[in-house]
Amino acid sequence: MRLRMRLRVRMRPRLRLRLRADREDLGRARHTISGMPTPTPRVVPDLIAALRADLTAAPYTVEEVDAFLGPLAAAALDREQRLPAQRVTAAADTALATLIRLFGLGDPVDQREVARALPTLGVTGARDLGLVRDEGDGLVALVNLRPYGDERHQWWIASDLSELATGRPLSPDHVLGIGGASTTLAAWTPRRTFDSALDVGTGCGVQALHLGEHAASVTVTDVSPRALAFARFNAALDSRHWTFVEGSMLDPVAGQQFSLVVSNPPFVITPRTGAVPLFEYRDGGRAGDDVVADLVRGVGAILEPGGVAQFLGNWEIPEGADWRTRVSAWVCTTGLDAWVVQREVQDPAEYAEVWARDSGHHSATAEFAGMYAAWLDDFASRGVGSVGFGVITLQRPERDREPFVDLVDARGPVALPMGGAVEAGLAARTWLAEHSDADVLAQRWVLADDVTEERHGRPGAVDPAVIRLHQGGGLRRTIRLDTVTAAYASVADGDLTAGQAATAIAALLDAGEDGVRAAVVGFLRDAVKDGLFLLPQP
Repeated sequence: MRLRMRLRVRMRPRLRLRLRADREDLGRARHTISGMPTPTPRVVPDLIAALRADLTAAPYTVEEVDAFLGPLAAAALDREQRLPAQRVTAAADTALATLIRLFGLGDPVDQREVARALPTLGVTGARDLGLVRDEGDGLVALVNLRPYGDERHQWWIASDLSELATGRPLSPDHVLGIGGASTTLAAWTPRRTFDSALDVGTGCGVQALHLGEHAASVTVTDVSPRALAFARFNAALDSRHWTFVEGSMLDPVAGQQFSLVVSNPPFVITPRTGAVPLFEYRDGGRAGDDVVADLVRGVGAILEPGGVAQFLGNWEIPEGADWRTRVSAWVCTTGLDAWVVQREVQDPAEYAEVWARDSGHHSATAEFAGMYAAWLDDFASRGVGSVGFGVITLQRPERDREPFVDLVDARGPVALPMGGAVEAGLAARTWLAEHSDADVLAQRWVLADDVTEERHGRPGAVDPAVIRLHQGGGLRRTIRLDTVTAAYASVADGDLTAGQAATAIAALLDAGEDGVRAAVVGFLRDAVKDGLFLLPQP
C-alpha cells in the first residue's frame, strides 16, 4: 500500500489533536481568531451526495490530478510553490482544473466556472455546505479539499486552508489536512482485520479512513469540536460510519476496550513561556514530552488482550544520554509489549527551526527569532541535547508472561508500507517471548527470500574479511556475521534444526558445542524478530 496524495503543501511531521473544549453544534461550529471567523463544513446529506457525484465525475482523483499537473508542477507544490500549478490550471478549461484551482490552490475562481465544475451540487449548494464564499464576482474556498488514497482506495479529505493558500500564519484552532506524520502513521499501521479500532485525536479523520477498511467498528476522538466537524464531513463524503466522541486523549473512552488504537498525538515539544503560539493540531498543553509519555503509560487500560497500539512521538534525549533510557522508563512499567523504532534525531536548533517555520513564520521575521530563542532556552533548562522522533508499537500480551521490550534505532530507508512488517515483527517477537532457547534450537529456520549476502576481502585472500546479511524488506537491516553465524546462515534452508546445524558447525570448526549453540541462539533471536529468518511454511 503506497500512500498517495496531491496538492499537498507540507510533508514535515504534523499533529492533529485539538485542545479546545467548546460545546457547539459540530456541523456549524464557528470560532473567532483575532476577529476573523474560522468556518467548518456542514453535513447536509443530499448536498454531500451531490458533491461526491461531481468529484467523481470530474474526476477529482489522485491519479488524474497527478497526470494533469505533470511532474514539474507537482514537485513544485511539494516545495510549497504554487506558480507552476497555477500556470497549468489557467491554461485548461475543465472541471478538474477548476477544482484544483479552487480547493487545492485556494485561488479565486469565477462563479460560472465553479457551476460548470459542480453541476449537481451547484454554487448555492457549495455555499450551503460551507465550502466557498463570495469574493467579488468569484468564489474562494473556505476549506482545502483534496483527493487522497492508496492503490486500492480513493477518498477525499477536507481540512482548513494552509498558509500557502491564505497568505497568513495558521490560526490556533487550525485543522490540519494530510501531512508527513499522517502518511507515516498510516504506512506503519498493521492492516489485518480488527474488531474495534480507535483513532485518538482524529483531526480531519485521515487515519479513520484507513481503519474503516479493516476494522468492524471505528471510534474517533478529538478535544476540538472543529476537528470533529471536519471528521464528520469527511466520513459523510466518503460514505463512512464512525462513532464520534469529544474529549482529551484517552479520557472520553475510559472503561472501553479496543483491539487497535492509533494516534498521531500532539507530540511537538513547545515552550510553555508564551513566546511560541500554541496550535491545537500539534501542541498538547504539557511540558516537554509528557503528552507522549502519558499516552504510552495509559493506553494499556483500553487495549484488549492481544490488542495493538500504534503511535508517533517525540522524546527528549538528555545531553550525553541514550534515548533508550528515557523511552524504556515509559514502557517498562506498562505491562505491555513494546517495540519502538527511532527514525530521526534533531538537535535543539534544528527542532526549533522546523517548528517555528511550521506555522507559517519565516526566518527573517522578529517573531521567528523570538520563537527560536524560546525553544533553545526551554531545551537548555532541562539539559536536552537532542530530540528523537519515531514509531511506538505496543501490544497487550494474550498470555501471562514477561513483556518484550525492543528499542531500535533505524534512521535509514525502510520498505514502505511497513504495516505488514510491523504485523510480522509483533508475531515474531511474541513467539520469541513465549519460547525458550531450546525451542529456538528445535526449529528448522529458513533464510527469508529477501535476504542477500555481501562479502568483502583483500585481493588474493582466500577468506573474506567481512560478511554481512542484507534485508531487502522491512527495516532493511544489515547484520555482520562471524564464522559461526555465517556458517549457520549458509545452511538455514529448513532441512536441519538450528540445534542440528549448531552441532555440525561445532564439529566442523573444532569448537565447543555449547558456545556454538549459544551463538546461534543469540543470532537467531536478533534476526528472527525482524524477519531475516522464518519458520518454514507447511
